[in-house]
Amino acid sequence: MATNLRLQSAALVVLLLISYIGAPASAQEVVEDPKQPAVDNPHMHIYGTDDFSSCFSHFDGEDSTGSTEDGKGMRTWGTGQQVDVDFMCSMNEGFREDMYLDENGTIELKMTFNIYSQDCNDNADCTNLTLSLKKGTLTVATQEFPEMNNDGNDQTINWNIDVDRNMTRWNKSGSEEPVIQVEYSKPGYNGIECLVFSCDGEFSIYYSNQNDSAVEVLFPVVNKTMPVDDDDTDGIGGAVSDALPGFGLMAGMSALAMAAVAGSRINRREE
Repeated sequence: MATNLRLQSAALVVLLLISYIGAPASAQEVVEDPKQPAVDNPHMHIYGTDDFSSCFSHFDGEDSTGSTEDGKGMRTWGTGQQVDVDFMCSMNEGFREDMYLDENGTIELKMTFNIYSQDCNDNADCTNLTLSLKKGTLTVATQEFPEMNNDGNDQTINWNIDVDRNMTRWNKSGSEEPVIQVEYSKPGYNGIECLVFSCDGEFSIYYSNQNDSAVEVLFPVVNKTMPVDDDDTDGIGGAVSDALPGFGLMAGMSALAMAAVAGSRINRREE
């Protein structure tokens, strides 16, 4: 009986060593997806259709599948009509892993627009060009750009967003991926010359596959070997098991091996 227990404990120890050696190796065998964020792939690119009825993003600057070849989306309004937009540019697929940002870092957003409308007046409801960064449905930063021109010329917006506690972790839950909201509303132009020339209002957004425009969002992505649990419900054990692939299995196997050895010793004393 004691011999069988010794053999069982030895087998458990061998299995433990195999799992300890094999788990880290298997954890490293991860196929990198260029559409996913990483320390060496931190640029989120923005794409969309020619009327920006679909505006989407991912982290692959070489894959513009589904985006218009012109690299620009545009909508028009009749002379004097309100130029009014409110749309979202969302990730076209969920994160496979949580995205962590440097808590002392800065998110750098660059987008290019072309707007033709009238300036605001007392009789109009107006919204200056306003960009919002969302974490799923949660707005984490908003910036208004009153200096944005509306004379039909291209203008690039540079927006630097300091990372705060709400931005350090973006969960892979499918509901915390980055979303860019774009808002603008001003009256269309309606001058005397519009009797002869077209004064249609226009709003255009450029995409990342437009070579002459800088369109991207740079996230200060960092590696996290020990994920932070916001609710702190799992304690250090949960953090360590996340940090070391196979740690939970190793701990369990250790307990079984020690129990088997202890049982063997008890049996020998009883004999």
